[in-house]
Amino acid sequence: MKMNRREFIGGVAAMCATGCISPNQTAKAAVQAAALSAAKKWFKQAQFGMMAHWGLYTLLGGEWRGKNGVHPYGEWIMHGNKIPDREYGALAKAFNPVLFDPMDWMMRARDAGMKYFVITSKHHDGFAMYRSRVSKYNIVDATPFGRDPLEEIAEACRATGVKLGLYYSQDLDWHEPNGGGRFVDYGGYGPEDPRKWGNDWDWPSLTPDTYDFQRYLDEKSLPQVEEILTQYGDLCLVWFDVPMTLKRDQSERFVRLVRKHQPGCLVSGRIGNDLGDYETPGDNMIADKTEEGRLYETVGTMNDSWGYRPTDTHYKTVAEISAIKAKCASIGSNYMLNVGPDALGRFPVAAIQTLEGLAKS
Repeated sequence: MKMNRREFIGGVAAMCATGCISPNQTAKAAVQAAALSAAKKWFKQAQFGMMAHWGLYTLLGGEWRGKNGVHPYGEWIMHGNKIPDREYGALAKAFNPVLFDPMDWMMRARDAGMKYFVITSKHHDGFAMYRSRVSKYNIVDATPFGRDPLEEIAEACRATGVKLGLYYSQDLDWHEPNGGGRFVDYGGYGPEDPRKWGNDWDWPSLTPDTYDFQRYLDEKSLPQVEEILTQYGDLCLVWFDVPMTLKRDQSERFVRLVRKHQPGCLVSGRIGNDLGDYETPGDNMIADKTEEGRLYETVGTMNDSWGYRPTDTHYKTVAEISAIKAKCASIGSNYMLNVGPDALGRFPVAAIQTLEGLAKS
C-alpha cells in the first residue's frame, strides 16, 4: 500500500515522537518526500521527452565484417554478432564525434515540445559516454575525442530549460566477465524471455560457481551510478534498463543511492522488482491500461533501431508520432521518443526532418 505525502510526513513525525528518529532526520525525510512529490508532479505534466542512444556501436552502423548485424537494434551488434570485447573495444581509438553540438540537440528537442532529454551514460557494451574514474573504458580516457559530452549536454539543458535524465544499464555489461545476463534467474523481470543476454563468447568457461555478479555491482555498476548522480547537476530521472538478474535487495541499493544524492530524481521502472517511480512497458509499447495515482512512460523509436543504423530508413511520419503521443496522453502516459546520433555526433537528416515537423505541428 502506497502512502501519500501527508501520511508519510505524519508517519515520520510519529516515529520522532517515540524516539526512533531525531527531529533533524524527520525534517530531512520531509524535505526528501517533498522533492520526490514535486518530481512526480513535474513528470506527469511533462508528457513528452527525447531519448538518445549514442556510443561506440554508432561506428559500425549495424554492420560487421561485411554483413548486417544479427540484431535489429544497432546498439546490440556486439551481442548479436558475438564481437570479441578486444575487437569491439578497439573502436574507441576511432571514435571522435567532432561535429557533436549539444546546443543544437537541445534546441531541436525543445522546439519539438520535449521537456526532458535522456542519454545513454553506459549501455550494455560497458563503454561509459562520460569521464568515469571507476573504469578507463570511457569516452574521455579511451578516445581521441577526449571530452565529456555529458558535461556539455548538461550545460545545454540548463541553457534551454530541457531537463536532463541519464540512462544507465545497471545489469548488462559485455565488457565485464561478471556483467550480468549470463546466468539469468529473472529476479527483475520474470521468465517470459529465455534468452541469455550476457557475454558468453569472451568467457565461455565461466560457470555459475565462478560467476560473481555482485562483484560487478559493487566494483563498477553502483560506483558509476554514484558518479552520474554527482557530476552533472540535477537530474530529473535515471533510466535504468533490463534488470534480468537483479534480486530485490540489489535493486533497492540503486534506489537508495539515487535517494541519497538526488531525492528529487525519479527512478525508472526498469530498475526491477517493482521499485521504480513510474512504469515503462516494453520497447515501442503503450500500456494497455493505467492505474490512478501511478506514473507511466511509453518509450519508442523514430525508426526501428535505437542506436544509429543508416540502413534502417523505416522512420515514422510526423502524423504517426503525433498519434502515438496523443494516445499516450489520453491514458495519462508520457511519451519519450528516441533519436540515434551518428559517430560524428549528428542527428540523422531524417530525424531532423521529423523534429522540425513536430515543431511545426
